[in-house]
Amino acid sequence: MTEYGVVTAPGTVKFERVLPGPIERVWAYLTEPDKRAKWLAAGKMELHEGGRVTLEFRHADLSAIADPAPERYKEYEHGSTMEGRVTRCEPPRVLSFTWGEKAGESHVTFELTPRGTDVVLTLTHERLPNRTEMVSVSGGWHTHLDILSGVLSGGEPRPFWSTHVVLEDEYERRIGRTKVAPDEEASPAP
Repeated sequence: MTEYGVVTAPGTVKFERVLPGPIERVWAYLTEPDKRAKWLAAGKMELHEGGRVTLEFRHADLSAIADPAPERYKEYEHGSTMEGRVTRCEPPRVLSFTWGEKAGESHVTFELTPRGTDVVLTLTHERLPNRTEMVSVSGGWHTHLDILSGVLSGGEPRPFWSTHVVLEDEYERRIGRTKVAPDEEASPAP
């Protein structure tokens, strides 16, 4: 199992992590606003199909280390909010929701599978519109999942922005220039 996300289809990236369980604890960190705020974003989540999802991102609050947003993300320095809708909710194993509410928005699925005292978390982000979004989203999810792993293990999370920039650069190299999103033309790999 690699920590890096992999492109599994055009517009789709998938991550897997082994996290300390039990499964109900990991589920709580996906669904409860106060726990989710420690690794991803606060905000209400109605846990039924069609339920509203509000993610209130405050990336600077995810670590005790001061970490200003890089220039290309300055608009998010003081937080941002994303709205979506739950498309599947099967506690404590599957949670899916739209990443935005507009038609054609991307889609996120978390799947939890017990493995002894641990839990395998599989995150799939689909319908990403282009390579640029795939690179950014991959770096973002990788960073957030590292923070979740640290929180669940009792460690101090690394700062979000500086970690994200390094990982985004790595995904820029990892995600080839072949067709990776539904609306992109294929181009030769570097």
